[in-house]
Parts: sequence; C-alpha cells; structure tokens
Amino acid sequence: MKTSYSLGSLLSIDDLLRCAEKTLKVKPDTVWVPETWGMENFAMLSAISTRTKSKIGSSIINIYSRSPALIAMGAATIDAISNQRLVLGLGTSSVPIIEKLHGYKFEKPLLRMKETVEIIRLVLSGKKIDYTGQIFSLRGFTLLIKPTRVNIPIYIAAINQKMTQLTWSIGDGVIFYLRPISEMKTTISKMQSKRKIDVACQLITSVAEDGDKAKDRVRKTLAFYISVGEIYRKFLAENGFRKETENIYNEYLKSGFKSNHELIPDSMLHSLTISGSPQECKKQLKHFRDAGITHPIIQFNPSGEVGKSFDLFTKTFGDNP
Repeated sequence: MKTSYSLGSLLSIDDLLRCAEKTLKVKPDTVWVPETWGMENFAMLSAISTRTKSKIGSSIINIYSRSPALIAMGAATIDAISNQRLVLGLGTSSVPIIEKLHGYKFEKPLLRMKETVEIIRLVLSGKKIDYTGQIFSLRGFTLLIKPTRVNIPIYIAAINQKMTQLTWSIGDGVIFYLRPISEMKTTISKMQSKRKIDVACQLITSVAEDGDKAKDRVRKTLAFYISVGEIYRKFLAENGFRKETENIYNEYLKSGFKSNHELIPDSMLHSLTISGSPQECKKQLKHFRDAGITHPIIQFNPSGEVGKSFDLFTKTFGDNP
C-alpha cells in the first residue's frame, strides 16, 4: 500500500531540497509539493526531481491562475525532466486565494475543472486541438514537444459532494484534506462502489519523541487552516465539529493565532491528523488506512530543527508498506 510525503509550504527552498534528497533512503511512493503563495510548484517539482527517485506530485496546482494549456505544458515538461514520474494534482483552491491574491473571479469551479481536465488530456495527446467548451475555446493548439506520456495521472482535490462526484467520474485519483475520519470512511465506501480510483488523503503530521510537543505543533497548523480556510471550517462544522470550529474561529478573531490552537480537542486531532510519538503515529496511520484511504500523504510539520525532525519522520514512516 502506498505511503507518500508532502513537504509543507513553510519549509525554506533549501530545507525542502534537503528533505527531498533524504527520501532516497526510504523511498516513499510520491513526494508531493504544495503551492500556496510561496514557492512556484512546477519550478520546485523540477528541482526535487533531481533529488529523489520517487514520483513527484503537485498538491495542488490551482486551475484559475494558469490556463489549462499552460498547465499541460508544465506537466509535459516536468514529466520529461523527471523521466515520467509526475502525478498532476489539481484543485480549485479557494475564493480568498483566487480573487484576492491572483485577481481572478472564482466562477463555475465544477465546469472549469471538467474542461481543464479535458483540455490537459487533449494537449498531452500531442494532437492538434480544436476545443469548444462553455468556458474555454482553443483553436489550432499543438504541443511543440512530444509528451513522454499521453496519460499523466491526474488527481483532483475535492471537498464538497459535487466535486467529489466529479472527481470519481474523471480523475485517476482524489486528494482529500481535513475530512473527519468517520465521514471519509462513509464517502470512500460509497464512491468506490461506483468506480475504483486511488484515494489519497493529505494528513497534517508531526512526530517527536516528546509526543505532546508534536501534538502542539499539529494543533497550531490545524488552527491556522480552521481560522483562515472558510471552506474547511464550514465542512468541519457540518461534519461533527461545529462547536469546536466556532470556538477556534472566534478566538482567532479576538487574539489571532496566539492561543486558539489550545482550543483544539484531542478528538479533532485523532479524527483529522497524525501526531505524537513514533509509536502513536504508526498506530494512527493504520487507523486512516482502515478507513479506506489507499494513498496516505503524510504532511511533514517539523517539531524542532528541520533536518533532525525529518530524520525521525522518515524513520517512523519509512517502514510502512
């Protein structure tokens, strides 16, 4: 069964490259690199492709700040550089990021995702494209380079029900994030009965010999996403954590990130994340696998010095099949 690593947005470029190089010893299935408002994703995937022999994944390329054709060009380029190791993770991102940081309208996300995936696959076919959709129209586009693969796997980040359904219709895999384990178990069972795809879930993770220190680190990361991520806050509220998310968000409005992480109960940690001592973390990973996740993506959150923390992280999860 697959186990992959995600090297988080808060790492420096040097730290990310050093961590990627250390994966040569433990060989995770995929090394995923996120894109928020820091490092540009395709550039970093190109850089780490020379440091690891694992597959490399984007988690995620948002489908608003690049055209479908440009995403396909980037994917074809990275796939060639990496000798056919790319996993292309796509998502809509969120209204604040798309509208405030990129200056685009966040419109018709389902339709945009559907057309984007269609166009990417057409571009990677290497054929001349004449495409007419409701959002995009392309005339006479032909990729100048020959793609090393026609079928680069496309994983789609899904939160709400409609995007989840679309993902199971057109995706090679799904990327879940911040979903309660009980809800995921039900959703995965239902969707996999219709069509089998790879079920990836990115799990906020921190490991330390002092388990409480690791849990505190994960609480801070989780509090950040609940505070600034309206879509995650709403989804969690609708799936068993209404009171908790309200308390965390209200404290954020009062005092920022100073102490709102202290309001995250153990029940949220166990349902959404992996944290604690090495033995605790191994048991928690099995818990998520048992829920139907076929491809856990363990999101590295360093506890202490990055290099030593990543060494313990890989030692903990490196022997998982």
